[in-house]
This record gives sequence, C-alpha cells and structure tokens, in this order.
Amino acid sequence: MRRRVVITGVGVMAPGGIGVKNFWSLLSEGRTATRGITFFDPAPFRSRVAAEIDFFPEKHGLGPQKIRRMDRAAQLAVIATREAVADSGLDLDATDPHRRGVTVGSAVGATTGLDQEYRVVSDDGRLGLVDHRYAPPHLYGHFVPSSFAAEVAWASGSEGPSTVVSTGCTSGLDSLGHAVELIREGSADVMIAGATDAPISPITMACFDAIKATTPRNDDPAHASRPFDRSRNGFVLGEGHAVLVLEELGAAQRRGARIYAEIGGYASRCNAFHMTGLRPDGREMAEAIRVALDEARLNPEDIDYINAHGSGTKQNDRHETAAFKRSLGDHAYRTPVSSIKSMVGHSLGAIGSIEIAACVLAMAESVIPPTANLHDPEPECDLDYVPITAREARLDRVLSVGSGFGGFQSAMVLTRPERNTA
Repeated sequence: MRRRVVITGVGVMAPGGIGVKNFWSLLSEGRTATRGITFFDPAPFRSRVAAEIDFFPEKHGLGPQKIRRMDRAAQLAVIATREAVADSGLDLDATDPHRRGVTVGSAVGATTGLDQEYRVVSDDGRLGLVDHRYAPPHLYGHFVPSSFAAEVAWASGSEGPSTVVSTGCTSGLDSLGHAVELIREGSADVMIAGATDAPISPITMACFDAIKATTPRNDDPAHASRPFDRSRNGFVLGEGHAVLVLEELGAAQRRGARIYAEIGGYASRCNAFHMTGLRPDGREMAEAIRVALDEARLNPEDIDYINAHGSGTKQNDRHETAAFKRSLGDHAYRTPVSSIKSMVGHSLGAIGSIEIAACVLAMAESVIPPTANLHDPEPECDLDYVPITAREARLDRVLSVGSGFGGFQSAMVLTRPERNTA
C-alpha cells in the first residue's frame, strides 16, 4: 500500500507581513505588498518595483555570526522553518533525526549575498581582478545553493535525506513533490520541505529588464501586478520562503497532529521548446495536471479551486488558461481561479511553496484569495479569476500549478483532511 503524505505544519516569510497570520491576513483582505524598490537605488532600471519583506534578522534571534554567514534567502528559510515546526507540534527530540529529511527549492540561490560581496571584492566594480582578501570566510556558502538545505537541516536537527531542487520558478512545487516521494518510498517519515529566494538585487533586475519580463509600471507600484488583466505588462519581482512539514499519514494520526491537507498528486513536465517561450495551447501544463489528478484518483470535475501561476505576463496567462481548459474541459469554466502573485509578487523559486501554503490556509479557512488588481479581464482569459475580493467557499480539492523558464510545468493536488482520514 502506498504511504500517504499529509501537511501538518506551515511557516511563511512573505511580503506584507512576517508569519502565517500576517500572510493570510494580506491575502484574505486582497491587499498588495508591491512597492518601489528600497533595497538599492533602482533608478537605472526599466522595472523599479518589487514585493519586499520588511525583515530584520536580529529581531528573530539570529546573532551577528549567523547573519554574517547566511545569505538573506537562507535567513528567511531558517525563520520559516522554526514557525513550521512549532506549528506542527512535532517533538524533534522524540523523533529519529535519521528519518527526518529536508528539501529546499531555489531558482537563483544566494543572489543577494553574491551581488553584495562582488561589489566588495571588486571595489565596486573598479578592479578587473577581484581581491580575495576582502572576501568573508563563508562566501563559499553563498556560491553553493546546497548551503540552504544545510542551514534548514541544522535548524531542524534533520539528519535524513537533504536536497536542493532548482527548476526555475517551479522549484517550490518540485521541492515538495520530491519530499512526498521520499516519504512514499520509505526513505523518510518526516520532511521539512519548501523553497526560498531573495532575488531583489541589481543583477536580477538587469536580467529581467533584458528580456522585458518585469513590469515597467513604476508610477503605481501597489497595482503593478495584474494577472489576467488586459493591461498587464509583466510580473513584479518578489522574495520569500515557505516551509511545509510533511508526514506519513499514519504517524501524524498516531501523534494526534492537526492535518491541514493531504498531498494527493503531483507531476512535472517540460516543453523542450524554448527557454522563456510557451506554446499557446498549454499542452505540457495540461499533461502535468492530468497526471497529478490521476495520482490523486480524482476527476477534473472534482477540483474546487485552482491556484494559478498567474505571473501577469501576457504569454503565461494565456498559456495556463488554455491548459486549464484542456485539462478540466467544461469544468474549467465553473472552477474559481486566482493568482496571489497579484499581492505578493513573484518570488521565483520560492513562490510554488508559498502558493501551496496559501492553498492550505484557503482550505482551512474556506476562503478563496482573490486576484487583486483585476478590473478588465483579457478576452482570451475568460475563466472565473475571483477578481479583487476574496470569496467564501468550502474547498475539498485544490489544484496548484507552476510554470518556469526552461519549459518546466508542475501541478500539485491537495485534498481536505476529512476526506483523507475517513
């Protein structure tokens, strides 16, 4: 019999407020956390807006040495891990650390730290050959994304499988999917799984400026992210981390854990087509959805809500709208869809885990978060995108999807605990 995997703890570091409570308040109220960039002078860039976190690591118990050692993305990961483990009620001392593992997703690794330290060792770009004497002793930890998994493992005392998953903007979903498989196959009983990215830096803004993927709507940052709207013109870069504590169902039940949801199905596909381009028919995403539904033993008409990738680029929004129609058929027109990127921006590899956290909370609260800033829907995007205002609804089965540069397409299905444990 296949081991079943459930979510028992949630931790979130996201724009607009730190922690699960503030995160859900922002989403359920339809508020936006996008603003003009404050981390550096954005004047030279085409896009000068982002979704930043007002995060001060020392206020969360990180001492000077840890702050110096860890990139910002690693710091976000450690704080969110603490919240998720506490939320799960898991007694780390009472569980075998060798049966507890870690998966961390990240699209761009320690971008912030590397960007900052390059400025130092190059004397703000004036040196053709960098001077290693000015490099901190832990700079290598910024260079290798595996340091993120190591930090989370240390923070949670986890000595089982430890992995970094990097598949662009689907990293957050794929990290969770990998964790689910480790539990199902018996390699672990508990997984601390999620994804982190802190990419708001000059080099990242320059990269997305070059391909015009981010919005130039700098005069109205609060309303700059407009998924599915006729006036959308690119995504808003964000940052963040979300951690989910995953457990084998039977073990979670025996310890009396609160079970948020079961991860019933997961699948990933690649279009093998273009680094940034998407086929308009959404075939690869639709295939990932179909396989995830099959794994969860659900029919298309069973889905109550879709958490869309919804980046706010014209290409993506049309692509996944087509994928929903292709995979769900007529039921796509009856299924509420929304994008939380309209409120917290696009945190690249981290967003998939953040969106799963949003789905878990939506199921627990029976509330669908809205697509903020959606006033004039694109004619080709003709589904129910829950514009502006949250909607009350019982959610038993939820689908979340992700799309990443390189052609990655991932889908995950969550089901309500009452159904799982009957």
